[in-house]
Amino acid sequence: MKTTVHSSRFTDYSFWKEIICFLILFIFCFVSNAQNERPLVREGNKLYKEKKFSDAEVSYKKSLNVNKESRYGQFNLGNAYYKQGKFDDAIKQFTPLGTDKKFDKVEQSNAYHNLGNSYLQTKKYEESIAAFKNSLKLNPHDSDTRYNLAYAQAMLQKQQQQQKKDNKDQKKDDKKDDKKDQQNEKDKNDQQKKDEQKQAQKQPQKISKEDAEKILQALNNDEKNIQKKAQKIDAKKVVIEKNW
Repeated sequence: MKTTVHSSRFTDYSFWKEIICFLILFIFCFVSNAQNERPLVREGNKLYKEKKFSDAEVSYKKSLNVNKESRYGQFNLGNAYYKQGKFDDAIKQFTPLGTDKKFDKVEQSNAYHNLGNSYLQTKKYEESIAAFKNSLKLNPHDSDTRYNLAYAQAMLQKQQQQQKKDNKDQKKDDKKDDKKDQQNEKDKNDQQKKDEQKQAQKQPQKISKEDAEKILQALNNDEKNIQKKAQKIDAKKVVIEKNW
């Protein structure tokens, strides 16, 4: 029985030994990854300061391949996108960081601030305003964010005013087009009427019997007058004879 009891205790001891070894290995791997990621982040920061933002992006991505939860890798990658004008990528990168619990409130506020700037660059002013407001909820005394919020609000107001003006101009253009179409239709109808009148003038007009007789009588009289004039002209001719 002692042997059995001793064997049982040995089994329990082996089980806990395996658990402890697993935890040690896990911690070692975690620390190892953290140590491997940091040189890559530092390299990215160095390149970032040198304004080699594309190269910095590569280093930050490598750090995230080692540790996808790297706080500095995640945040600074968004900054590298922003500096390259990749604002849509920056938006995707910063969006989840504002609510990520591994960041403190100031870092979350900064993520929202950068998100607001990214939206601002793409002229999505409503989204930009929302991001700046979220930033101020976490850090109410940030003067830079307050300024950017006011600027985004002013730009949104200007954008809305421009849209109203464009809509009014479009309506005016539509009215002008309608008037132009109406005038074209009127001109077309007038031209059609003129063509019909010309065509009617070309067609022989119907006359009464009495009018026809009057016209014939006038033609006969004209013919007699013409003949008389012709006779007079003939009478006045001079015949010149040759000298033989």
